[in-house]
Formats: sequence, structure tokens, C-alpha cells
Amino acid sequence: MNITVFFVYLQVKQCKIIVAMIRDLTELLWKAKSRPVRKMVVAAAEDEHVLQAIQDAIKEEIIVPVLVGDKEKIDQIAQSVGIPLDGIELIDNREGTAVSARIAAAQVKSGKADILMKGFVSTGDLLKAVLDKESGLRTDQLLSHVAFFESPYYPKIFCVTDVAMNVAPGLEAKVQIIRNAVKACHGIGIENPKVAVAAAVETVNPKMEATVHAALLKEMNGKGLLDGCIVDGPFAIDIAVNPEAARHKGIGGEVAGDCDVILAPDIEAGNMFYKALNFLGGASSAAVVMGAAVPVVLTSRSDDERSKLLSIALATLIN
Repeated sequence: MNITVFFVYLQVKQCKIIVAMIRDLTELLWKAKSRPVRKMVVAAAEDEHVLQAIQDAIKEEIIVPVLVGDKEKIDQIAQSVGIPLDGIELIDNREGTAVSARIAAAQVKSGKADILMKGFVSTGDLLKAVLDKESGLRTDQLLSHVAFFESPYYPKIFCVTDVAMNVAPGLEAKVQIIRNAVKACHGIGIENPKVAVAAAVETVNPKMEATVHAALLKEMNGKGLLDGCIVDGPFAIDIAVNPEAARHKGIGGEVAGDCDVILAPDIEAGNMFYKALNFLGGASSAAVVMGAAVPVVLTSRSDDERSKLLSIALATLIN
């Protein structure tokens, strides 16, 4: 290969790397706008912030909504905040939010919608509807929460999982949680995500289950039993996200300091990290639940409209 050809090859290779790196969550919206419009059904749509996010998503032309819930309440909320509902399909249900969740899940089950979104319904009732054997969206995969973050202190978006569904996942559950996160990464264009298995230390300690799981998950990945990604660990968070910290501690590899996914050891560590990023770290997030037949947009009541809009965009990309 002569020097001119090598230079062109290097430029193309660098361009591919740049394209693959998603630097902020707004890119999810740009990607969603280039895809076919998806139909999204909202369970218990009588919620101001959810309606605002849906209106934003309609303006961005990424979804066509179907609202399920108490029509009178939905109309009142929409009118009070100036959200037009003209032309939007609305399935009136006045038998409670749990029934709205079952109706919404059935819409997806029958092929009338592509995505499910949580409205003013408890997470428990929504998940019961999703997991219903007859009308739900159950698969053989474990449900897990996948959240992508944009942080002012990290050069690209990254995923944290699982912070909301599985309390104390064992090894097999963590395998499925990783697979869900990897599927989400592939959906948004991260072709070979680097998964950091988080723990408090970087050495395997039989008394610390997270470190043992990390070693086993890394071994499974090396043997091709956990593919589509690169898995390494155990890593403390500084090693997972900070290349200087990794160099200082003498930890190499492709994942250290450059991860795309952080696997939390349990729901407590994951949930605290998630909220610390949002409320202390200046981060923004977009999140869905994976493992059902379709992505489920499940955001926190404290999430702003932008987070909800970006979560909708995320769901359209991984459907």
C-alpha cells in the first residue's frame, strides 16, 4: 500500500469512527427523523408532561400517537396547557389506569401500534399488562431498564443498566440484561459496544459477588457466549469512564476509560448512579424498557419533556 492510498484509508477509517460515536442525545432525534414514522400507544394518557412530549414528537414527525385513557380528563389537561388533540386517535376508558394499560398493551399485541409508552399509570400496573400471558407482550427475555446518558464530562453518550427492574440479578439475569443493552446499542448505531461490569474494586474477591460475576461475564464474552459486544471488568466507575484513571492504575484493554455500557451490580447501586448523574452531574437521559415484544417508553415523573421526547426517539430506533 503506497502512502497516498494509506492516507485515504486512514481518513475513511477515522470518519467511520467519528460517525459511530454518538456525542449527544439529540442525535437520537435526528436518526429517528430519518426512519419511518412509528405508531405509539400511550397507556393512561391523562398526564400533562406526557401529552407535551407526545406533541413534541408529533411535530418532529417521529410518531403517530394513540391515546388510551379517560377522554374527559385528557381533554381537560390538553386544553389547560394548549395542546391540540385534533386528529389524534383516542380510546376512551374510564375504568382506571390499570385497564388503560391492558388496552394499550393489547393494541401492540394486535399489531395496531409499534411502541408502548407509560402515561399516568403505576409502573407495576403497566408491567402486569406487558407480562399478561394472553394480551401482553411477554417474550422469553428478561425485562430490563436501559438508560442512555449525555454527560458534560464524557465525550459520547453511554448506557447504564439496570436501574429500575431487577433488584439483585444473578449471573444469568446479568447476561440477559447485557443482551438487552447491546440490542439497544445496535439499534442506535453502536455496532460493538464496550460493556464495563461495575463493582467497587478491580480485583476479583469471592466475598464481593459483583466482581465474581464480572470475571465470569468477561470469560463468557471471550468464548463467544456473549457476543455483539466487548465485556470487561470488574471496574470501579472511575476506571470505566476515565482513561487517565485506568492508566494510573495500570488497567488496559479496550473498555477501560472508554465504555459504552455500564452494568450496575444491583438496582440500588444503579438507581443511585442514575439519579446522581441527572441531579448532580448535569446529565440528560433517554430510557426504555427492553425485553418485551416492543420497546416500552418508561420515564420518571421527574424527567423533563426533553428526556421524554428523546426516550420516544430512542424507542423508535430500537423497535
